[in-house]
Amino acid sequence: MIELTMEQIRYYRLHAHHLDRFYEPSDLMSVTSACGLQNTPPGAWETALFNRIPAYSKAAANQLLADKHLLQAWSLRGLPLVFPSEESDIFLSALSAAEDELWIYTKGISLALKLLEMDFDEVLALLLQVMPQLDHQIITSKAVLDETIAGWLLPLLPEAKQTIWQQPSIYGSPDKQTIGGAVVSFMLRPCAAKGLVVFGERHNQTPTFTSYRNWLGHPLKERPDANKQLVRKFLHCYGPATRKELIQWLGCSPKQGSRLWDLLAEERVKVMVNGRQAFMLAEDLTDLMKPCQPEREYLLLGGHDPYLDQRDRLTLLPDKRHHAKIWQLVSNPGAIVYHGEIIGSWTSRKQNHGITIQMQVWQTKADTEKLLELAAAYAKSKAVKLLNVNITKTPD
Repeated sequence: MIELTMEQIRYYRLHAHHLDRFYEPSDLMSVTSACGLQNTPPGAWETALFNRIPAYSKAAANQLLADKHLLQAWSLRGLPLVFPSEESDIFLSALSAAEDELWIYTKGISLALKLLEMDFDEVLALLLQVMPQLDHQIITSKAVLDETIAGWLLPLLPEAKQTIWQQPSIYGSPDKQTIGGAVVSFMLRPCAAKGLVVFGERHNQTPTFTSYRNWLGHPLKERPDANKQLVRKFLHCYGPATRKELIQWLGCSPKQGSRLWDLLAEERVKVMVNGRQAFMLAEDLTDLMKPCQPEREYLLLGGHDPYLDQRDRLTLLPDKRHHAKIWQLVSNPGAIVYHGEIIGSWTSRKQNHGITIQMQVWQTKADTEKLLELAAAYAKSKAVKLLNVNITKTPD
């Protein structure tokens, strides 16, 4: 069995994630379709796109959404994701659960359903009746979306359940959200997979929402092999990988993940990575065995860049002591990457007239001038003034 080195895997994945060199606007679709670009916290996708195609500033990136070349919707792990509109079925409907599977990102709804004495499928069926109202309007702000749809569904409930539906939320912000609004918030993920809700244009800093049909002018169309293509994207960008890592990446139930994993049984091959078995697309094996050395040495990646979403974190960062500095519970810092390996973290802080960037580097030989150049390029992409860069180097 083929044994792979960490360097081979890192170089291969840099290429798969379009981070091995600078790409051009003509590469937009291949770059954004690789595995989508996460947009939480808001603006994360803009940084990820800039790191791949520097020609796209923050304003230029958002114009791509306004022109509908790209689409934003809840997708992998229930998170907002930006991807080519023409691949909507791969990033949306391919995530649909089968009859005996749990839907993605809906575990927390159980407490509210218990109060309502309703099951998941019962509420989803009612929701599917009212969601087409989004075909005719655009709603500003997520909170308003939740409560508006909850109001649409209210008349369909028995009178006794209507009272519970309108009670203050048990999940937080009871002064702003009802139990019904909280239920809708969880259920928007399945609705997104069906093309019933997507993000529209932002109004200043506030997101808007409408249906897929209203935004793009036609219903969501699903190709027969959309779910296979989704798994191919995972293995191409994150291979060698395992079934467990696919499940983690999708955020789905083990049953759904196993079903999807088995779809590519004839397209993958087994390899050895650091003493364990993993799988790769057979068609990618040649590139993995002899990956090209990246043209770009250093990268300043945003905290939720797709490249950092690798589940085998030791490949990215061999020293476990530093893992908690990169992958945190709430908001990850950015990562400083050298030849595919994380060598430090960075954060930016807004001030009245610009931003200050703080870097902590674990390899004292890191090139300071190149790090300063990356910081300046980042500030320019955000159209803000770079006030100062503080670089702290600590021995590994």
